[in-house]
Amino acid sequence: MKITSILVSQPAPAVPDKSPYAEFVTRNKLNIEFRPFIKVVGVSAREFRSQRVDILAHTAVIFTSRTTIDNFFRICDECRVTVPEDMKYLCMTEAIALYLQKYIVYRKRKIFFGKGSVADMMDIVVKHKEERFLVAVSEPHKPEMFKAFDKAKIKYDKVVLARTVCNDAIKELDLKKFGVLAFYSPAEIASLVESFDSSIYGGCKIAAFGTATAKAAIDAGMEVSVLAPTKECPSMVMALDNYIKRFNKGEAIDTEYITASIREASELNEQLLAKAKVVAKKKKSSSVKKSASATVSASATTTKTPAKAK
Repeated sequence: MKITSILVSQPAPAVPDKSPYAEFVTRNKLNIEFRPFIKVVGVSAREFRSQRVDILAHTAVIFTSRTTIDNFFRICDECRVTVPEDMKYLCMTEAIALYLQKYIVYRKRKIFFGKGSVADMMDIVVKHKEERFLVAVSEPHKPEMFKAFDKAKIKYDKVVLARTVCNDAIKELDLKKFGVLAFYSPAEIASLVESFDSSIYGGCKIAAFGTATAKAAIDAGMEVSVLAPTKECPSMVMALDNYIKRFNKGEAIDTEYITASIREASELNEQLLAKAKVVAKKKKSSSVKKSASATVSASATTTKTPAKAK
């Protein structure tokens, strides 16, 4: 049986004709439906207070997404917290950092950003290790950054400002009419499992964006048939296009690369954590040596030479 329809767990594009899926769907004569499986809801002021986090006790805030920025300043407004002008902001990417312009005057000397990886963020944090960090996150979130912070003995507090919850509207979907279900995050996989019995989606082909999403699907007992990004297919559209063409021609498709990719990603995360720990040790050792040297120098300066007897 050929694949003739796919479901993408994302909001429908604002301009359908300019969507990367437009040409792909026309070329393969497919039916496509966009339906977000999750939605992000900001925490209430009451829930924020229950976390017992004092924003003003921190000198730097780390943002991992635009959503956390929106909810951080919303909470500050609702709780009547005035963020000091000398507060520093560290962001996972430049795009997230630029989004801060919506709320503050953008000053490069107070805003720092990485390239999206934990290693990049660790390099920035270590350079500002004297700060007291507040890490703003959505729930659920990836634990890698916090593992790296703990190993590097970075002083920080975590505050949950938003939660990803199941979109109840998906429960009306007839999943059996779709040949492929495309997911972009582990939270979407969790929403699928929460909303449907496995007998309903069991016969569907699963496409996953990112190894974390693929692992979540496999852990839930699903068989992942498509993975993106890869060297050959750097986007979900390209990966789906390649898979559906081959599947509809009846070609045998080896999915062993998916398991290998998940394993490699896990090993890479362990390597990054080990690197962060080594960097932290070197910084600490250097700091201890400088402190010891300063102490000896100060001691030598203050020691008085005994007066000669007359």
